Amino acid sequence: MRIEEDLKLGFKDVLIRPKRSTLKSRSDVELERQFTFKHSGQSWSGVPIIAANMDTVGTFSMASALASFDILTAVHKHYSVEEWQAFINNSSADVLKHVNGFYRYV
Repeated sequence: MRIEEDLKLGFKDVLIRPKRSTLKSRSDVELERQFTFKHSGQSWSGVPIIAANMDTVGTFSMASALASFDILTAVHKHYSVEEWQAFINNSSADVLKHVNGFYRYV
């Protein structure tokens, strides 16, 4: 048996102190980022947040709503092929580029 004697810290042991900011207002915060992927060379611009693929979160309506804010959505797996086709046919390309997984059924 190996006994670990390393220092272990929990949430109660760590204090995160706020840092001074040069921003005048919270409205000055820019969330959009530009990423260039190392191996493909492709770039992506948007807010680096992905809505989860849970049954009530990763829905087509959520994907449509969040696409207007440049936020990605991982759609849950319980949609049928017909539902995917209807969503793809009724959605703009701007919405579809924010949906993770729609390419499986196209």
